[in-house]
Amino acid sequence: MPSSEFYFNVDSGYLEGLVRGFKGGILKAADYINLAQCETLEDLKLHLQSTDYGHFLANETGQLTVSTIDGKLKQKLMNEFHYFRNHAFEPLATFLDFITYSYMIDNIILLITGTLHQRPISELVPKCHPLGSFDQMEAVNIAQTPAELFNAIIVDTPLADFFQDCLSENDMDEMNIEIMRNKLYKSYLEAFYNLCKTLGGTTEEIMCPILEFEADRRAFIITINSFGTELNKEDRETLYPTCGKLYPEGLRLLANAEDYDQVKNIAEYYAQYRALFEGVGSGNGEKTLEDKFFEHEVQMNVLAFNNQFILGSSTPMLN
Repeated sequence: MPSSEFYFNVDSGYLEGLVRGFKGGILKAADYINLAQCETLEDLKLHLQSTDYGHFLANETGQLTVSTIDGKLKQKLMNEFHYFRNHAFEPLATFLDFITYSYMIDNIILLITGTLHQRPISELVPKCHPLGSFDQMEAVNIAQTPAELFNAIIVDTPLADFFQDCLSENDMDEMNIEIMRNKLYKSYLEAFYNLCKTLGGTTEEIMCPILEFEADRRAFIITINSFGTELNKEDRETLYPTCGKLYPEGLRLLANAEDYDQVKNIAEYYAQYRALFEGVGSGNGEKTLEDKFFEHEVQMNVLAFNNQFILGSSTPMLN
């Protein structure tokens, strides 16, 4: 056992124990069967009272709505996350910060896209995920180009380091916003991967395959979604994260793919991805490629709990 793991419990053992305790409170298969029988939201509230979620709706005396339940669940998640973050020592503190960065990226893209479609910022901010909140969010609508967005807002956020490849004077139309999203995620995933590599030990063993899969998943989806758009092969390749199993040869092949069948043929070279492309359909009741990717991601996150002395045990609870 590496010497660092002898001292893991000194700084992070308490929080890891809490995470595993929260895992025990996740709804079981029997709970979902019972929830499926509920005919009203009041029925749902009544059933949840017998689970670890029993108190989060206790103060709601009015008529329940889906948005109320969603808001209360997010608030519960935020309270638990902030407790973890406030009690975390390094390197766990930095690791937890990295988990929030993906939500920050999604929030920025949501606000920019909404502003492009003339939606008021007061309507958009409540739709942002609370884990990705930052002080300057409401000022996103003043930026007309990525360079202005960086200089006015992003420069003072943790995303500044990921934004260097996004700087341009192009107007932020839908195509450029999507390119910005993918470049931000590329830089973010590569930085998170390097952090986990540096941490080493069990954290590296568990987290790096999860991040490799996410990098490759994004490469496949970027390629498929680019067909029939103005995005050329050279620009497409610049959006691929380079920390996955597809790097470098698989990414080169994807950059030159011209249709879905060619993408599927490339996946044939990788046993993990060959299985995911099999049985994909678009009909009623059939699983899409995104469904298969999501199921595989869930399985990988579940496996994070099979090891101890790992910072990554907090990741499945937030995904």
